[in-house]
Amino acid sequence: EISGQIAQIQTSTGQAVASIGGMTGRIRQISDVATSIAAAVEEQGAASELSRQSEHLAAEVDRFLATVRAA
Repeated sequence: EISGQIAQIQTSTGQAVASIGGMTGRIRQISDVATSIAAAVEEQGAASELSRQSEHLAAEVDRFLATVRAA
């Protein structure tokens, strides 16, 4: 009877180890996705900053041209 219980425990332990291994793989995948999202957010922030700077530069050019035309 004890050997049967030991065998059941070993089987359950093996199944638990396999499940944990699967969870570890999923956690790695989620981490990779989170890293990709963070990189995309950073790139979006940089693109937004470039857009803002372009708008500012366009306004400066418009003011410069208005000054030249008025002269």
